[in-house]
Amino acid sequence: EVQLVESGGGLVQVGGSLTLSCSFSGFRFDDYAVAWFRQAPGKEREGISCFISRNSLSVYAESVEGRFNFSIDIAKNMAFLQMNSVKPEDTAVYYCAARPGYHCRTNMDYWGKGTLVTVSS
Repeated sequence: EVQLVESGGGLVQVGGSLTLSCSFSGFRFDDYAVAWFRQAPGKEREGISCFISRNSLSVYAESVEGRFNFSIDIAKNMAFLQMNSVKPEDTAVYYCAARPGYHCRTNMDYWGKGTLVTVSS
């Protein structure tokens, strides 16, 4: 059974940093794409970063490019989202998601329950 569990959310001040974690199990990481999404209050869910294991490559949405970093610790079955220089518009519930293959999609197959990040000014 595929499982993804996010943690690390909380309150952070504008300009600060926060690291989110995603513990995953039930699949071979080499055969899956793993992504981070977020959903702000009253807005649609937004894909913000995708990690393609085949190329060990992370891609980012323009809204977080240069500020966020997506990394993987395969030995620990953990994914991390390092958030730097956070802005009020980064306030959202953050989700870890996965799907078989080498491409992220809006409709990923498996989702965690999310962790809330609130940026205070």
